[in-house]
Amino acid sequence: VVGPGISVLAAAPSVLQQHRQVHHAVIPHGRSGRSSVSGIVATVFGATGFLGRYVVNRLGRIGSQVIIPYRCDQYDLMYLRPMGDLGQLLFLEWDCKDKDSIRRAVEHSNVVINLVGKEWETKNFNFEDEFVNIPTSIAQITREAGVETLIHISHLNASMKSPSKYLRSKAVGEKAVREEFPDAIILKPSEMFGREDRFLNHYANMRWFGGVPLISLGKKTVKQPVYVVDVAKAIINAVKDPDAKGKTYALAGPNRYLLYDMVEYIYAVCFRTFLPYPLPRPLYHLVARFFEINPFEPWLTRDKVDRFHTTDMTFPDLPGLEDLGIQPTSLEQKAIEVLRRHRKYRWLDAELEEAKPAKTYPM
Repeated sequence: VVGPGISVLAAAPSVLQQHRQVHHAVIPHGRSGRSSVSGIVATVFGATGFLGRYVVNRLGRIGSQVIIPYRCDQYDLMYLRPMGDLGQLLFLEWDCKDKDSIRRAVEHSNVVINLVGKEWETKNFNFEDEFVNIPTSIAQITREAGVETLIHISHLNASMKSPSKYLRSKAVGEKAVREEFPDAIILKPSEMFGREDRFLNHYANMRWFGGVPLISLGKKTVKQPVYVVDVAKAIINAVKDPDAKGKTYALAGPNRYLLYDMVEYIYAVCFRTFLPYPLPRPLYHLVARFFEINPFEPWLTRDKVDRFHTTDMTFPDLPGLEDLGIQPTSLEQKAIEVLRRHRKYRWLDAELEEAKPAKTYPM
């Protein structure tokens, strides 16, 4: 008895709330690999996105069971199905605005990973829904369900002072998740590049418009892009690291580049003519406004213009990729994987060494 008339059970409801039975099927056993059992049962929200496919692949190859809540068509899930052993990937239709639906997705998991996000707003979901309301609901229900680990993906430049609504919403969501789930692991990657990215491919595709428009010719913006596989590895290592709980990680590549120099290197790898020209922000926004009228996926938005012309922040006090045991991959090492498809046929097999490396900006 703790006090007069108060039992130990009544005094510690939170302890009872965290007690969960462990099924024998998720106790780690077997050799490492997709046919083993890692003991990780992970719910991955946003698994059908750019980063999500790499995270599911990494979880599947170590023998984890992955619950994949989805809202898309079944055909958009096909490429995920071979990523895990038979029966290890479970697909669950969900409604992100229905808390009972979220609860069903996380109730049997010991890890929840939130990758939900989009680069543009729609009539049904604005940035506040995507980066504040949905992550807050996920964090709250994850805590109530007694899940051990929550990983939330923010952005390196998330700030309330940013001109980009995307980045302002990310900053609010980051704070809300921390309040709802104090032990959450928050990862802040910079702009990610990879085979299906909307970063390097975005600039490479600008050749169809007769040149590359850049605010101030890209010489006032510094970028530090990170390889998407490194971010996926960081998520898996954070799940395995008991000391990662409650920490915030800043994930960025090893080199910083002026935006002008980086785009010049993109065109050098593509063996395409680089034709940059300065475009004032208001005029750039006007051009982007026409793309926003597109009822499908807009190729360019005003918010994307602001986000891509925001200098990447540095956080020397925050842990990074090295603290999770990952050696950052440079842009020069992997750019060829992304950009080879933009080459003309005569340069298709040209070696990467023929392109002059990009000029780096001092850290």
